[in-house]
Amino acid sequence: MTNFIKNANWRYATKKFDATKKVSAEDLETLKEAIRLSASSYGLQPYKVLIIDNPELRAQLQPAAWGQSQIVDASQLLIFANITDFGDAQIDTYLENISETRGIPAEAIQGYGDFMKSKISTLPVEKRNTWTAKQTYLALGNLLNAAAELNIDVTPMEGFEPEKVNEILGLDKLGLNASLIATVGYRHEEDATQHYVKVRKSNEELFINL
Repeated sequence: MTNFIKNANWRYATKKFDATKKVSAEDLETLKEAIRLSASSYGLQPYKVLIIDNPELRAQLQPAAWGQSQIVDASQLLIFANITDFGDAQIDTYLENISETRGIPAEAIQGYGDFMKSKISTLPVEKRNTWTAKQTYLALGNLLNAAAELNIDVTPMEGFEPEKVNEILGLDKLGLNASLIATVGYRHEEDATQHYVKVRKSNEELFINL
């Protein structure tokens, strides 16, 4: 059994964090790098990740997340926020990054940029926002896997009210929308969920060979 599969069996959506245990600065940087290196459509990374440490702000956010204790007890609270109305301006910024990083003349990738714009910027805003929100799930996957390798617990959360989170953090004014929450830290020894046998579909139920 590979370490990856062992880690996948070890991890679970932690229900109760030990508020006395904190993720080290070094490990947090590793998790941030794992998120940064995540795959995304065209490599555009159409989102931001907010790391909320402020306890007062986290307490303010807790009711918007159905009162879940992980929001205030975890070492870190991460909010994945997709960019709304993503379009030409963001694509141009990405092209500049490609040009600078790879030492490629801007003219050499103009055609690629025009292609992306023709596929993305022409979509209705609602579809673009759905697309950018989906990209955050790819980044979350990298976080889950990297954290498990470090024996750090992560609870991915969709159980929250995005509009209230957006309002509290002023995300609307930043052109952002809270699409996912992830709490990061260490499981409490009293969290009985850690002892549950993992329930998943069998290979026969899940996979179809054609």
